[in-house]
Amino acid sequence: MACSSGKTAFGYHGGKEEMVKVIGIRFQTGGKLYYFDPGETQPNISDKVLVETSRGFELGEVIMPVREVSESSVVSPLKTVIRMASPEDLKHERENKEKEKEAFRICQEKIVANKLEMKLVRAEIGFENNKILFYFTANGRVDFRALVKDLAAVFKTRIELRQIGVRDEARMIGGLGPCGRPICCDAFLDDFEPVSIKMAKEQKLSLNPTKISGVCGRLMCCLKYEEEQYEETRKRMPKVGKEFQTPEGTATVLEQNILKETVLCRVYHGDTSENKEYSLEELVELGVAKPVVYETEPVAEVKEAVEEEQATAEKNEQDEGTEITLPLAVQEMNVVPDVKEKEAEGEREHGSQNLERDTEGNQQHKTEPNSRQRVAANTKEKEKAASPNENKEAHAAEDHKAPATQRADAWRAALEKAMEAANSKMQ
Repeated sequence: MACSSGKTAFGYHGGKEEMVKVIGIRFQTGGKLYYFDPGETQPNISDKVLVETSRGFELGEVIMPVREVSESSVVSPLKTVIRMASPEDLKHERENKEKEKEAFRICQEKIVANKLEMKLVRAEIGFENNKILFYFTANGRVDFRALVKDLAAVFKTRIELRQIGVRDEARMIGGLGPCGRPICCDAFLDDFEPVSIKMAKEQKLSLNPTKISGVCGRLMCCLKYEEEQYEETRKRMPKVGKEFQTPEGTATVLEQNILKETVLCRVYHGDTSENKEYSLEELVELGVAKPVVYETEPVAEVKEAVEEEQATAEKNEQDEGTEITLPLAVQEMNVVPDVKEKEAEGEREHGSQNLERDTEGNQQHKTEPNSRQRVAANTKEKEKAASPNENKEAHAAEDHKAPATQRADAWRAALEKAMEAANSKMQ
């Protein structure tokens, strides 16, 4: 079908996610969900709508109402719903259902007449009555060219035969599973996921084929549902045969119970022993089992602290009186910047600069030869009185700015250490 099947991918365009309005439509029970552009229609769940597909015009049932999804999850161009199904459309669909039963009976007779080893599953007639599609199963390849000719001579329309697997057969026919509920593939499954006998072994199920097989004769799809949880819990638990120390004595793992999340152990008390069951929480306290690891990002908190402290440092460069406080993430990691040392270095540099200026002034005073030259120099100094004041103010501003800049550099270095410590903990 030339329409978009529902997926879970998300896309971003220029840093912003593009969203489109779609509705979800299904054409047969247990079939895939397809996206269409609702256009001006506002259908509700279970309503019938007329749409155009690669097979022509078809009536589909609305499974998902109008909603917005990411543009990357649909295949462009998205086809638009033509209109809501009218009473005439629904009547025409019922008539086609009756014709499908007759076409199924005739095809069965032709299969027997041609002595073909194939099992007919379903017959479908298109909404426009321009094609009849027959689904069948077979153990191998079947030469049905003679069958197609016989069917075309009877129905006077285009005939198409399609071979399917036993799982698709069970989906089309439907039925009840071993649990007593409708089979999953007919109720809600869109696609078939691979299932292996290893999943039944890990879940400690009976390996009897009649116990773990569905109505299709293959392994039940529900074996896949809890497999991930079994694998994660098994990784946290100690393996069978492992020994560890408990307050009661030395214990040896005998059996794992994944559902109850418990471990049966043999605990030895000197010459005696007894069986005892430990929960997963108790094993974590003993340091034998692994704790639950949630997918968190502690580094993000440190990054946020870095950005906040950088902004604070920039503000402190302008306002000398602002007091800097350690962020909580840095305090917990005991990473303290050497702010006092930086300030001491700044004061030493400031003192050395003042000492150099005083030394230069003394040398200049010693080199003056006589009083006339001193009078001339004083006159020039009075004329240029504004310039030295400006220079002193500039030097004072630089002296006040230096400690704040050094403190900001010290904070950046401390926060980098905090991020490195957080990364090492995560690893």
